[in-house]
Amino acid sequence: MSSNIAISAAQLSRLIGLPDAPVIIDVRIPEDVAADPRLLPASEQRSHTDVPAWAGAYAGRRVVVSCQRGLKLSEGAAAWLRHQGIAAENLAGGFEAWRDAGGLLVRSEKLPPRDSRGRTVWVTRTRPKVDRIACPWLIRRFVDRDAVFLFVSPSEVAAVAERFGATPFDIDGVFWSHREERCTFDVMIEEFGLASPALDRLAAIVRAADTAALERAPQAAGLLAASLGLSRMFRDDLEQLNAGMLLYDAFYRWCRDASEESHNWPAGPAIS
Repeated sequence: MSSNIAISAAQLSRLIGLPDAPVIIDVRIPEDVAADPRLLPASEQRSHTDVPAWAGAYAGRRVVVSCQRGLKLSEGAAAWLRHQGIAAENLAGGFEAWRDAGGLLVRSEKLPPRDSRGRTVWVTRTRPKVDRIACPWLIRRFVDRDAVFLFVSPSEVAAVAERFGATPFDIDGVFWSHREERCTFDVMIEEFGLASPALDRLAAIVRAADTAALERAPQAAGLLAASLGLSRMFRDDLEQLNAGMLLYDAFYRWCRDASEESHNWPAGPAIS
């Protein structure tokens, strides 16, 4: 019998990576996290001991709470959230059920330090085109939904990273950048442990568009054209990023759900 207070790993997996995905709150105890420090995609870690203190931060949002086995900690935390008027479910079976079902898990040791508000902060060059929009999309949808992105002059990226505690990406000589034929988007998928059929398909398109190898993916020319068009439409890089998020949401859904669908117009001749 289905539950009105729980969501299964299979149901949650269909929501991961989407713009309206629920906030996932991880309330595992430190011992369980130490045993397997990987995280559900874009999840936030909280303690079950002070739910009333942090519950208000999720007002108006849909929440899924996960503990180790989906029992007392997530049940209790989700109940507290519902008591405060927040739509909250617990993940049935918890972290173990998600892991055993082969759900995506983020390698937490690759996460950059967080700021005082719990956000990762990233910095790169101004005037993004492909990789510097694709990477923020990946981070916000699968790693840290509240991540901050700073766009600065190319010559100042390293200095801004040092002075403002930001992680540089998609520039020469840093960890998060191109490696041989792979672009930064590829590197992030690999390092965070996010390989999946849909993201791998999207990575092939991004790589072809970002490295001038359009013949390697039929969709790459369209992605490049849309990316260059957006770069002409927006003077502000953050406005361009916001618009680009929708573009990558659409490409991701195509990669996940619609890559086998074809256009059916014009219709074939009528059969008498």
